[in-house]
Amino acid sequence: MRRWLHTGLVGVLLLAGAPGSLARQALDLDLRVDAPPSLVGLAERVRSIDQQRLAAALARAGLAVPPLVQVTLIPEADARARATPRWVAGAAFGSHDVVIFPARIGSYPYASLESVVSHEVAHLALSAQAGDRPLPRWFHEGVAISVEQEWGVRSQVWLLLTTIGDPGSPALGRLFESESQPDAARAYLLAAALVSDVQRRHGAAVPGAIADRVANGASFPRAFQIETGETPADAAVRAWVPYQRWTNWIPVVTSGFAVWMAILALACLAFIATLRKRVQRRRQRADEEP
Repeated sequence: MRRWLHTGLVGVLLLAGAPGSLARQALDLDLRVDAPPSLVGLAERVRSIDQQRLAAALARAGLAVPPLVQVTLIPEADARARATPRWVAGAAFGSHDVVIFPARIGSYPYASLESVVSHEVAHLALSAQAGDRPLPRWFHEGVAISVEQEWGVRSQVWLLLTTIGDPGSPALGRLFESESQPDAARAYLLAAALVSDVQRRHGAAVPGAIADRVANGASFPRAFQIETGETPADAAVRAWVPYQRWTNWIPVVTSGFAVWMAILALACLAFIATLRKRVQRRRQRADEEP
């Protein structure tokens, strides 16, 4: 109940256009940053993150702002960085701890330091709202991406380029467990597409509602079905069908026959262009002759 009241207060303040000082007082989170001297500049960027924007993004997903976030910036020379897969740019632990590896920021879905912070804070908010009860990895990552960035055309194109075959929920779990960065990027894209489709059809705040039901004792599949009227597997099929239709053409387009046909077509176009140039030259010569 307290979480719902907090989320409701966030929405009222945003819709009513409350004065900036009052909004900041209501939405402020205790953001603490620990970093070595070499990363002090990046630590200041984390401290100056737009908390209003972050709170609004969390509220849209039905989530409340965590009361405390402890961010630790870790350089690549640190033993903790060497023990973590290279594609991992950040991680959230427990109820308030976040670690970030700044040197790894730049690959999907981590476009900037600020986006990594928002992404990991979303994990903390989702875990807190679920009462620290387990949620699927794909749900966690999909919701976090929905908070820290818009699911837009660029992400859809990336998904088309990386999705070949027939993705499914078990396969998605294996992709997240992979040590390969391409597999991890594909897993993030699939999770983001699934959560985005669920939010589009059932409301942006549905992740928070699902987490609330999990906190009250429902299993995730049951909570998901109550809020959406479908199972997670059915939702995945519905979300990924448009991409599967497009990617089914990839083997045809990239087959040896298609390649040779493309080469033949280009050769024909080049031959026609050469003939046109020859005809033009002959006409010019004919015009120049007395």
